[in-house]
Amino acid sequence: MISPLAYVDPSAKIGKNVEIRPFAYIEGNVEIGDDCVIMSNACILEGTVMGRGNRVYQNAVIGSIPQDLHYVPGTPGRVVIGNGNAIRENVVIARSLTPETATVIGEENHLMNKVHVCHDVRIGNHTVLGISVSVAPECLIGDCAILSSACVVQHSVRIGKCSLLQSGCRVQKDVLPYAIFGGNPASFHGVNKIVLKHVNPELDERRLRHINNAFRLITAGNFSLEDAVIKIHEQIAPDPEIEEITDFISTTRHGIIRHVAKED
Repeated sequence: MISPLAYVDPSAKIGKNVEIRPFAYIEGNVEIGDDCVIMSNACILEGTVMGRGNRVYQNAVIGSIPQDLHYVPGTPGRVVIGNGNAIRENVVIARSLTPETATVIGEENHLMNKVHVCHDVRIGNHTVLGISVSVAPECLIGDCAILSSACVVQHSVRIGKCSLLQSGCRVQKDVLPYAIFGGNPASFHGVNKIVLKHVNPELDERRLRHINNAFRLITAGNFSLEDAVIKIHEQIAPDPEIEEITDFISTTRHGIIRHVAKED
């Protein structure tokens, strides 16, 4: 159902069973998949392609012009959104800086009130971005990551899968998979066991110990990152989680957060 009080450009492609409520604004060069709900005062701007079953709440803006001084006015960009996402009130998602790239939101993500996703960010699946989270350009957020309220992620940082950033955390370096980080500056607080076991119920205590031991070598071993990876391969069985951690370290561009939180 499309409200007669909504604006929908005639060239926009609207799927089946889509609900567009009064005062929503849909530009041309937009695709909205089946079973989506676009609520009042939401704006879906040109260059946006959206899958099925998404809910876009009041005052959200998807496909906004990048807030980047290098952006050339009139340059087309893209936002690609998967299926089953909840994009809550006042969320802003910028389109990519160039037509060759895209800002990408995967599937079954939950972006809460006032989240800001800058251009060319790539978000995986089943993530949660809490209230007022800000993600700078070209960041990568892995599957099942949780960014609590008011987190700030700086330019081109990677957030590993199944990691947790506590409220108010600010990160300038890559965040290890499966780990909890908090504070400002961010510091390591342990293994994210709850999310790990939720994502993989078959994960046993042996593999959890291996993850703990890998983090011990990374954060408390007084090794370089390269030596820490060598020690992990020498001392710890090659479980999938261990391979994920070492591959993540080996491909870092900005370094890894290694500081350990002090005990009270």
